[in-house]
Amino acid sequence: MDLDFYKKQALQKQKEHKKFLDGLKKKPPKNLDYIVQETHEEVFDEVDCLQCANCCKTTGPLYTEKDIERIAKYLRMKQSDFEAKFLRVDEDNDKVLQNLPCFFLNNDNTCSIYEVRPKACREYPHTDRKKIYQINHLMLKNTVICPAAFEFVEKMMKNVTK
Repeated sequence: MDLDFYKKQALQKQKEHKKFLDGLKKKPPKNLDYIVQETHEEVFDEVDCLQCANCCKTTGPLYTEKDIERIAKYLRMKQSDFEAKFLRVDEDNDKVLQNLPCFFLNNDNTCSIYEVRPKACREYPHTDRKKIYQINHLMLKNTVICPAAFEFVEKMMKNVTK
């Protein structure tokens, strides 16, 4: 997977993508959630996250208290020890990874805590959400990081106008 190609494409198309996503917010089609789900499935039939894992290499998720509790238990650690070893508090006062790439990313792009991974990881790249226009800013950002998010917006542009 050529990440440089996707990143260049996404940056070149930012204005076009933003205009499209803003249009969805102003006047969402009646069947938008259905189109989103269909498009999401179409994209993930083509894109294999294990070929990429750019999200795990370049962006860290927010860790909720529930995430910390669940993962620490899975790793048989005290929550405080888990936080001290892996997390830091960022400028928004959110708990995030101390370092990237993610500590739990294996060499083959699998996740060593996949069964208990953070909610943010489970939902990424958020291409199967209802009322997708509520996260336009996030979707635009994700198109630069994630080939699937880029393909999703590209296909949405075609699928909405059908």
